[in-house]
Amino acid sequence: MLFNSLEFAIFFPVVTALYFVLPHRWRVHLLLAASCCFYMAFIPVYILILFVTIGIDYCAGMWIEDADGRRRKLLLWLSILSTCTVLFIFKYYNFGIDSFTGLANALGWHISHRAASIILPIGLSFHTFQSLSYVIEVYRGRQKAERNLIVYATYVMFFPQLVAGPIERPQNLLHQFREPHGFEYERVTEGLKRMAWGFFKKLVVADRLALYVNDVYADPRSHSGLQLTIATLFFAWQIYCDFSGYSDIAIGAARILGFGLMENFNAPYYSRSTGEFWHRWHISLSTWFKDYVYIPMGGSRVPKFRHVINLLVTFAVSGLWHGANWTYVAWGALNGVYLVIGWLTASWRNQFFNAVGIGENTRVRRIIQWSTTLVLTCVAWILFRARNMADAWYVFTHLASGWNLHEIATAQFFLRQMPVAIGAILLLEIGQIATRRIPVMSLTGKLPTSARWAAYAAFVMTVLMLGIYRKTQFIYFQF
Repeated sequence: MLFNSLEFAIFFPVVTALYFVLPHRWRVHLLLAASCCFYMAFIPVYILILFVTIGIDYCAGMWIEDADGRRRKLLLWLSILSTCTVLFIFKYYNFGIDSFTGLANALGWHISHRAASIILPIGLSFHTFQSLSYVIEVYRGRQKAERNLIVYATYVMFFPQLVAGPIERPQNLLHQFREPHGFEYERVTEGLKRMAWGFFKKLVVADRLALYVNDVYADPRSHSGLQLTIATLFFAWQIYCDFSGYSDIAIGAARILGFGLMENFNAPYYSRSTGEFWHRWHISLSTWFKDYVYIPMGGSRVPKFRHVINLLVTFAVSGLWHGANWTYVAWGALNGVYLVIGWLTASWRNQFFNAVGIGENTRVRRIIQWSTTLVLTCVAWILFRARNMADAWYVFTHLASGWNLHEIATAQFFLRQMPVAIGAILLLEIGQIATRRIPVMSLTGKLPTSARWAAYAAFVMTVLMLGIYRKTQFIYFQF
């Protein structure tokens, strides 16, 4: 079920009303049933895959907690391999076969195959990683094994964040299903405002920018360098508003019900380095890879060469997590290269800036760092958005060619949609800047009643009037 659908507009109020009416002991059962309905709205039979991974990791958690020595580690690896096997079959089987066949044909072996018709279950990577974090935390002794199957299943399937995160840790979320959550007006209104902001990002900004981005990247060879550049810039804001919009809706919906989910974004495009960017972008995934991949490999507490390898491997695997395509692997690896170069040249860059009189906290240096980080990020987004490596290479090599301003000025998108798109982005950035300085959400609650409700009504009308209603999926659903 899509957040931006009529079905959800009916589903969520009904579930919320039932949640607060039911006695506490039955609420977790309601949430599990609602989560099953929410997921089955996509492809009903694929809920069986969720049940399999839930069963594996539920049993593994209890067995690991009761075991010791080598048997404990063996059970951990059996659980990880079993869960990852499900992910591999549905997400990477065709990719692996296609890659092997392509390599074999390049070597002259001429192997042919027919790809299996396997549809990727929506959000598979997200709930797989949430299940893995539970098992690993139980193994490390940081989380008690959950003995109540209903509670554990709801932890994995909690509908606000089931499909695209945030990827929660058991220490944060599991215990909340046992805590009573009463109806609190202030908390509910905070959740509604957070959801409204998410819908603005998705419907007004992301889906409008997608009209142009999708057209250009569907056939990049038919567009000029200026069009490719604009589409790439638009995609940077499209994917941010699409994914952070989903996170805002998820966090807001959970907040209404009394649950606190982790923040997933922190104004990433205001970062002054690629390292800072990855502390602000998709925080739940970045910290997941840091805790369960990067640090176990040695992190930064190893010789310099090994540290470089750890960074590159972590980011390449992160890229592969995003999708079964070499463009995602290249995107992840490129971001790893950014971090390595930034780390290796940090001292040299500081010396250079100091030598030319540009201090650490001067406005000029902040602008240089911010603009450089934004450009590097947008360049990497080309790989993320392109359909294949050939398209990505074409975009890379044609960004600076064919800048025809008249062609842009007369394009239908720019005549009809550009003013709204630019206005929406400006409103978004003003809102983000204001929120970083003052608690905007809290201040609106302190306005006089008439002014407060007028502001709410104006914002809702803005979303309703300017939103794009094509029932489009969120970008990260495919991961």
